[in-house]
Amino acid sequence: MVDEELLQKYQLQLDAAKIEAGQESLARSQQENFTQQEDRSMIKEQLDLSEEIGRIDYLIKGYSLEPGADGKLEWIKPKDNDMVIFSEYGIHLIRNTICWYLNKNLLLSNFDEDTIKKKMWDLTNDLIDTIFMEYEKVFLYPSVDDCIKVLKERIEKKVEISAYAREVAGIPFDKLELKKERFAEMEDRIEKELDKIKEQIIKGKLKRYMLIVRVIQDAIHATYMRARKGQERTTLRQHIHISETNGNNVPQMSQPKGGLFSWGKK
Repeated sequence: MVDEELLQKYQLQLDAAKIEAGQESLARSQQENFTQQEDRSMIKEQLDLSEEIGRIDYLIKGYSLEPGADGKLEWIKPKDNDMVIFSEYGIHLIRNTICWYLNKNLLLSNFDEDTIKKKMWDLTNDLIDTIFMEYEKVFLYPSVDDCIKVLKERIEKKVEISAYAREVAGIPFDKLELKKERFAEMEDRIEKELDKIKEQIIKGKLKRYMLIVRVIQDAIHATYMRARKGQERTTLRQHIHISETNGNNVPQMSQPKGGLFSWGKK
C-alpha cells in the first residue's frame, strides 16, 4: 500500500521547491532587467552631449550662471547688449558648427593622433577665416539707441567733472546749464561721435574673437580625444561585458542536505 503520509510529505516538499525555484527565477529576471536598464541609461548618458551643447548655447548668447531665488544656479539673460557678442546669425553659425562635432557618431569613431591634429588644424583655420570674413554679420553691432545711451553717459560724466571743478574753485553753477554747455560743444558733430562710439563698442567685442575661437576649439578637441583609438567604444564594450558576466553569475538554488528526498532515507 502507498504510504499516504510519505506522499503528502513528498508533495509538500516538491511544492516548496517549485515555489523557491520560481522566486529565484523571478529575482534573477528582475535583476537582469534592472541591470539592462542601468546599462542603457549609462550608455545614453555617456553618449548624450545635449547638456554640453545647451551650456555652450547659453554662453554664446551671453547668459551667465547666477544664484536664483532658491539659491540654485540658473542661466540669467544679459541685461544689456554689451554682454552679447554675437548676432543671431553668429549664434546660429557657431551653434551649428559645434553640433556637427559634438555628437555620438564622432564619439564612437576611431581616430589616431595625427588624424585628430589634422582635423583640428583644418577646423580652427576654417572657423577663424569664416568669422573674419563675415564678422559684420557674426558680431552684434550696437543700435543707435545703444550709442546714444553711451553718449549721454559721457556727457553726464563731463558735467560732473565740470561741476566739481567749479565747486572747488568756488564758482556758482547750475547743472542743467552745464549740461547744455557740454551738449552745445558737440552739437555739430553728434553723428560723428555716435559713429565713433559704435566703432569703439564693436572693437571691444572683436577683442574676444580669439578667446571665443579657443574655447570652441577646446570643446571639439575634447570630443575628438574621447574617440582617440576608439576609446569610447572600447569603454562601452568593456562595461557591457562586465555587466553580462555579472548577470550570468547567479547563485544556484540551495538544496537540503542529502537531496530532495532526504526525509525518505531515515
